[in-house]
Amino acid sequence: MSLFSDLINKRAKISVIGLGYVGMPLAVSFAKEVDVIGFDLNEKKIQLYSNGIDPTNEVGNEAIKNTTVEFTADETKIKNAKFHIVAVPTPINSDKTPDLCPVEGASTIVGRNMTRGSIVVYESTVYPGVTEDICIPILEKESGLKCGVDFKVGYSPERINPGDKVNTLEKIVKIVSGMDDGSLEEIAKVYELIIEVGVYRASSIKVAEAAKVVENSQRDINIAFMNELAMVFDRMEIDTKEVIEAMNTKWNALGFYPGLVGGHCIGVDPYYFVYQAEKLGYHSQIILSGRKINDGMGEFVANAIIKKLILANKVVKQAKVVILGITFKENCPDIRNSKVFDIIKTLNEYEIEPIVVDPQADAIDAKLEYGVDLVDLNTVNDADCLVFTVAHDEFKNMNWEQIDGLFGDFDNKEKVIVDVKSIFDKAELEKRGYSYWRL
Repeated sequence: MSLFSDLINKRAKISVIGLGYVGMPLAVSFAKEVDVIGFDLNEKKIQLYSNGIDPTNEVGNEAIKNTTVEFTADETKIKNAKFHIVAVPTPINSDKTPDLCPVEGASTIVGRNMTRGSIVVYESTVYPGVTEDICIPILEKESGLKCGVDFKVGYSPERINPGDKVNTLEKIVKIVSGMDDGSLEEIAKVYELIIEVGVYRASSIKVAEAAKVVENSQRDINIAFMNELAMVFDRMEIDTKEVIEAMNTKWNALGFYPGLVGGHCIGVDPYYFVYQAEKLGYHSQIILSGRKINDGMGEFVANAIIKKLILANKVVKQAKVVILGITFKENCPDIRNSKVFDIIKTLNEYEIEPIVVDPQADAIDAKLEYGVDLVDLNTVNDADCLVFTVAHDEFKNMNWEQIDGLFGDFDNKEKVIVDVKSIFDKAELEKRGYSYWRL
């Protein structure tokens, strides 16, 4: 009898370790088909889920209230499962090297609570080799079991796009891999329970690991190219968006735009790939260059703000600057690795303490992560400069009366609007006389 059969016949359970933007939607989706244990070390998060609250906004409170997932912070509950999915973050250290502590810690927890006949699947983004060279030895040590004999391991990289309500978990092709043919088929069949568009069977665990870091590195490099163009076009006094719109009339244009590149994937994954390449004696020539450009965009935007303030005859130190948006992307509460903070840090160097507004972000998280106090948009007035950094719907839907109400009582040519995401119509703003700049 296969583990897959045991799962669908409720003789075995799935455990999901790590209930963030990746793990929680996975747990909820699987719970529609099989019995699921959702584990996280964060007891506060578990309490929220148990109370029917979704702090990620990925599936919504109603789905959390109605799910059959057994949410727990008690690791011994994992012993009741046979199919384990590890979906913990894999951040980077201050020196840009991979921080594998979360995935190593999760492996320790799974290992000491794993029983014979289990399958462990990693979804956390790692460089090729981590699953087999680092995670398996931890599982064996903690469990006292032998990989390939007593348990099997696979890798299936997460591809969730936080905040995206169209390309959801079930509608994204899932890459799956296993340590051998048998584990690959078992893992594939389990994921096929929830992935509507099907799974892709990678030939090995290393191929699946590489595919994940490469797909995000590719996007990073393409955005870096557009960011470099934006910096050059700014000097040429050419509007970048107008150039891109013209270029995109060709059938094979890629459709990338400049912007701040943060978050837990695109701004992090390339460093995992580069780290392993350098260990093998190859120094990246393209990927690191792209990372350098993208990591510098916050400072570039901040300097553009300073320039516009000076041209609008503002005393820089006394200017009231309002940052609208601190999450790493639109319509999402995730503030991890947000490059908006780089703008704030650079403004601080000019002795500007900007006011920060974000209706999507959690105020406590913003304070703990960045030391930023979020304020309510309705309390903002007398601004000299509005910086729209994130294209939340709340900002895109603002009318001119609302926007103008945030400024002080002075001529429109002295009202600075910096539009990082090109939310607004440039011609309309210039017609109204605002001092406008966009990336």
